[in-house]
Amino acid sequence: MNVGITIICSMLIFGLIVFIHELGHFIAAKLSGIQVDEFSIGMGPTLLKWNRKGTKYSIRLLPIGGYVSMEGEDDPQNDDNKALLEENSTLDNNNSFQSAKLWKRIIVMLAGAFMNLMLGFFVLVYLVNQQDYITSRTVSNFYDNASTQNSGLQVGDEIIAINGRRCFIADDIIYEFARTQNGVAQVTVLRNGNSVNLDIVFEVARMEDGAEHLIIDFTVLPIEKTFLSVLKEGFNWTLSFTRLVFLSFVDIITGHVPINSLSGPIGIVAIIGEASSAGIEPILLILSLISVNLGVFNLLPFPALDGSKIIFLLLEGIRKKPLNPKYEILINTFGFVALMGLMLFVCFNDIMLIFFKR
Repeated sequence: MNVGITIICSMLIFGLIVFIHELGHFIAAKLSGIQVDEFSIGMGPTLLKWNRKGTKYSIRLLPIGGYVSMEGEDDPQNDDNKALLEENSTLDNNNSFQSAKLWKRIIVMLAGAFMNLMLGFFVLVYLVNQQDYITSRTVSNFYDNASTQNSGLQVGDEIIAINGRRCFIADDIIYEFARTQNGVAQVTVLRNGNSVNLDIVFEVARMEDGAEHLIIDFTVLPIEKTFLSVLKEGFNWTLSFTRLVFLSFVDIITGHVPINSLSGPIGIVAIIGEASSAGIEPILLILSLISVNLGVFNLLPFPALDGSKIIFLLLEGIRKKPLNPKYEILINTFGFVALMGLMLFVCFNDIMLIFFKR
């Protein structure tokens, strides 16, 4: 693993994902007539900054974050922002974030996550288009004495759900089978235009370490690539990644997956380093997964995330007045501290895994 290439790839991936996210907030704010005081990519010390049309643009040292500061959204945090606000004081006061219509503010908060999802979608469309064909979810053949065929699965069945969870792409079939307990799964298939539920029994293989996994004893049909089929498959991959984020979050909350399985920036950099030796496509796949992950994660109703700000705005719409700013600041401060604590935990966990378990 080339350390230099790993660092460059990681900076490009993190930088692009953060830039796209903040660009979404920025564009939505500008189109909504909201004054943007600062558009920053990265965190920490400022490397480069310039002012244009009342907005300060800055690039900072650490490519692990960024922000868009809108007039009236937060208090000035430094002398540069105070000076910028004084420069903007001659502008119409109606261009602040708080004075914008509620629906415009909600769109501004949603725009960052939307841009991340779109980035993931377009990268996945590119990757799908690089394949020789698209892998379907339709059964084409069985191996000899296949237990799934003996359980009722037939050639031509299109697998649409496993254990009640929708399968968007062929990889979802493998993922859901891996989550299946006791070698039996409830599989919903589309057969001759009708939805049919089957209790499928799998042959279980036991590994040397005692772990068990189900044997998938059938193959699926390929789909010819067309413009529409590639777009559809890219969209389905995006839906699959989105659902994967939610499932992973639920698994951690319910204890199905231990919390120390979480990966932070250090772990992601290590994964990028391993992928960089395999070519550009694995790196792009990681980029799309992280971008979708960030988009979905930011919409969670957790303090300090965009999702919590959207909840505050919805409450404002219901109450017909905004929440007391001191309570909102208190909630967001608590959320920020909790997120930083989680970040420290996953970084420590990443270091332990990299240096002591590999």
